[in-house]
Amino acid sequence: MKRISLFLLVFLLLFSLVTVHATDARLIDAADLLTDAEEAVLTERLDAVSAKYGVDVVIVTADTLEGKSPMAYADDYYDYHDYAPDGILLLVSMEDRDYWISTTGSCIRSFTDAGISYISDRFLPDLSAGDYAGAFAVFVDTTGEFLAQAESGDPYDIFHMPEMPREPFGWTRVAVCAVIAFIFGLIVIGSMKKKMHSVSYQRAATQYVRPGSLNVTLAQDFFLYRTVTRVARPKESSSSGGGSSTHTSSSGSSHGGGGGKF
Repeated sequence: MKRISLFLLVFLLLFSLVTVHATDARLIDAADLLTDAEEAVLTERLDAVSAKYGVDVVIVTADTLEGKSPMAYADDYYDYHDYAPDGILLLVSMEDRDYWISTTGSCIRSFTDAGISYISDRFLPDLSAGDYAGAFAVFVDTTGEFLAQAESGDPYDIFHMPEMPREPFGWTRVAVCAVIAFIFGLIVIGSMKKKMHSVSYQRAATQYVRPGSLNVTLAQDFFLYRTVTRVARPKESSSSGGGSSTHTSSSGSSHGGGGGKF
């Protein structure tokens, strides 16, 4: 009986560990940027996108990079944890406010250099403003868009990108801008009018001409020289550009990626 109880206890312990690992593996908030509720929602979204496309979409926050570069830290974190061969990882480091997106496997092709730049532009405003939950949500959603496009066989790249969302420009903003422009115009015109107090209306310009001061007796045109400037026509490039630049991590795996400051 004791053996059965011990077996059940071990089984439940292992089951709980596996469950925790499966729930938290794709979100590691070591810098404690999110609330518990935000972590739960984000973990669910990460798991859903990862399961749908058969890759691992991971977000890692850190207080320190332990002396590594953002690229090396992100690559090593993905390589030395039990993630799928195909995946993408977003690292956010609060040490020097760095971020880095690391890709591996099929995700190198799904997320090109131009694609990574586009995704960064989508979430960076929220990340810089301290809205970490919002930034991570945008990252997950945009990652899903790119993975869906890659499944079609034509990944997003430099000459083929989704349109950047635009904030609605309401009539209230238009009215405010019009009022500000009108007031500014009145101020400028009033200032110019004040400077012209010594000028009065004249029917002719005779008072500005001194009698006998201008007497043209001979007028001729002389051709002096001509200047010709030649500019070489730019040659069209034979390559279309785009694609992903890659590097090798400390584990010997190939990675794409990109990042910067926020």
